[in-house]
Amino acid sequence: MTILHISQPVDGGVARVVVDLVRGQRAAGHRVLVACPVGGRLAEEAAAAGALVRDWPARRSPGPAAIAAEAWRLRRIVRAAGPDLVHLHSAKAGLAGRLAVRGAVPTVFQPHAWSFAAVDGPLAAATLRWERYATRWAHRLLCVSVQERADGVAAGLHADWAVVPNGVDVRHYAPADRRAARIALGLEPAGPLAVCVGRLCRQKGQDVLLTAWPEVRRRVPGARLALVGGGPEEARLAAMAREGAGPSRVRLVGDVADPRPWLAAADLVVLPSRWEGMALAPLEAMACARPVLLTDVPGARECLPPSERASALVPSEDVSALITRMAEALSDPIECERRGTRLREHAAARHDVRSVVEQVDALYRDLLGAGRVPGRRRARVPQRI
Repeated sequence: MTILHISQPVDGGVARVVVDLVRGQRAAGHRVLVACPVGGRLAEEAAAAGALVRDWPARRSPGPAAIAAEAWRLRRIVRAAGPDLVHLHSAKAGLAGRLAVRGAVPTVFQPHAWSFAAVDGPLAAATLRWERYATRWAHRLLCVSVQERADGVAAGLHADWAVVPNGVDVRHYAPADRRAARIALGLEPAGPLAVCVGRLCRQKGQDVLLTAWPEVRRRVPGARLALVGGGPEEARLAAMAREGAGPSRVRLVGDVADPRPWLAAADLVVLPSRWEGMALAPLEAMACARPVLLTDVPGARECLPPSERASALVPSEDVSALITRMAEALSDPIECERRGTRLREHAAARHDVRSVVEQVDALYRDLLGAGRVPGRRRARVPQRI
């Protein structure tokens, strides 16, 4: 089949999901195209994985004037590609893609966390109204966790749902020697190290982590923290690190092409997100045999084995609980090692990306084999918005 993936953003977990799907779908013999803004990591890595990349200049945030132009450009890409199926990734591609295609081609929309969970007030209400309306132009809404689907249902979205949990390449994210990784990164070989991997933005909650860190450091002298990633909050977080814990105690690493050395160096991987669908960073850490500490947002509970949930989950934005759990974990490196081994086994059994590719392929085949969706009329991609 010919598959067209459309994505904005072009970095972070969404981009990695798209590239993993491209790699698996090309290996299965499908013709795969990716429409995204060029110049970012997604375009480069998708092309290396065998996709035909089409430049779609689109900003990350929506705007009335911009979205009309972006949908118009996208409609031209879709018409030229002639896909059997369109797969839209995240809110911006979901907005422009559904306006452009309007159900004329079998369409899968994968929100990767709901857009209305990321905003407040009138914007949240407007976003929710759009999502309720636009379900008519998606033949499947693909969620990465049962909780993400439940939140959509609770918000009044009526759709044909599917759930495929996120996965990672467990062969790529394999355990590595902690001491060797630290030496290669220029870190002290000994001492507790917490690592947070994620885009530096409000969603990922690094500000909450930095608020908690001075007290964690007081309880666990010698502990260090590394924030791995780049993003719009970098300057503010750097200022928080200087004012709170001091530059010698917190290191802002910046964006990296490969987080594996930092995961290998960690005693504990922390992700204090405010919202998620199912974050990839914890799955990567687990595959690397590292314990995780997560906020109890959609996807977090489901990615963990039941035996880990009490020790690995804290309420979102609960600084006190975060301090307690981090200090407990960093004070007991032997238990961290044991937890990491158990989590590696769980990731390999439940979150291997090869299983994800197979499940998405089955979803595509079911959708294409089902014929027309009741109440929806198949037509050519519309000429005008």
